[in-house]
Amino acid sequence: MIIDPRLTRLAANLADYSTALKAGEHVLIDAFDVPDAIVIALIRAARARGAFPHAQIHRARIARELAIGATEGQLAAHAAVELARMRRMDAYIALRGSGNIFESSDIPADRMKLVSRLMKPVQDYRVGRTRWVVLRWPTPAMAQQARMSTEAFEDFYFRVCTLDYRRMGPGMRALAALMRRTDRVHLKGPGTDLRFSIRGIGAQECGGLRNIPDGEVFSCPVIDSVEGHVQFNAPTVYLGSSFDAIRLEFRRGRIIQATGSDTRRLNEILDSDPGARSIGEFSLAFNPHILEPIRDILFDEKIAGSFHFTPGQAYEGVGNGNRSQVHWDMVCIQRPEFGGGEVWFDGKLIRKDGLFLPKALQRLNPAHLLSGQ
Repeated sequence: MIIDPRLTRLAANLADYSTALKAGEHVLIDAFDVPDAIVIALIRAARARGAFPHAQIHRARIARELAIGATEGQLAAHAAVELARMRRMDAYIALRGSGNIFESSDIPADRMKLVSRLMKPVQDYRVGRTRWVVLRWPTPAMAQQARMSTEAFEDFYFRVCTLDYRRMGPGMRALAALMRRTDRVHLKGPGTDLRFSIRGIGAQECGGLRNIPDGEVFSCPVIDSVEGHVQFNAPTVYLGSSFDAIRLEFRRGRIIQATGSDTRRLNEILDSDPGARSIGEFSLAFNPHILEPIRDILFDEKIAGSFHFTPGQAYEGVGNGNRSQVHWDMVCIQRPEFGGGEVWFDGKLIRKDGLFLPKALQRLNPAHLLSGQ
């Protein structure tokens, strides 16, 4: 089969850089509504490095049908099989494409909660014990969300996903080091006045090793330290439902009020379990190619000049111990065309209107990251 050279290049990046496959290792290629050609390109890339590829093919409409009538016994058996397989894997590559991002919107909320709860051990093992990378796949539906032609969106997609992420390294390391030294964070902007501590939590650089596209450094609030309110200006889709203009108010680390374009469904999700109303992640993003939200979180959470704040599950290693079946990255863009905003660390302004100010962090501004591209 003749493969588009863009797919071959992307597959090589995923195998070499993102998952660093080695001879004798097992990698699971989890393909959700994507063309056979990229799966074949990944299989070839894994074999070329002496690794053993495994592939699983998913279809959104079939997954919906299984979920909509699933019982706890059925899902528990499925989860046990998936966990047993994941335990044999050294690496995991997921490609997620779908013609309809709202395919699961009519699955009853209690059924979605059941699926999330029973499949959580599989996700936890994958995140904590394998080298993994997840990426979306360009579709006409995504192009429509981005208000672009299909061809233009595909060009954008491959430009973003084959970015030389190594260029982010120096700036990311400097930002992560600063976060590790920081106690108090203050976020300001239209509708936003939010204060919290990240003391002792740590920080993690994300430059193409876990998500593609990538470009963020994340930490996590001390669980009871969040005070104030935040207004998110990027639309979001979660569990098949669409939301705009989400506003959260906090007291002692808990969300005490949540409103948005679908306030009822928003609060239904935040009431999924006790941990869903606490925050499990705080991140600053800087991908220079991603400037506008397209209602796809793997892209939107990397928007240049944005931050995201995440109700729900915290990551192991860089987290506050919060546990939840929810992990919902909500995005606020602080560039001037979105109203601007400021990020303060321990009383020092480190980012204004989306641009980093300290010299060591200016390497994460678009002018630097795009130079020579």
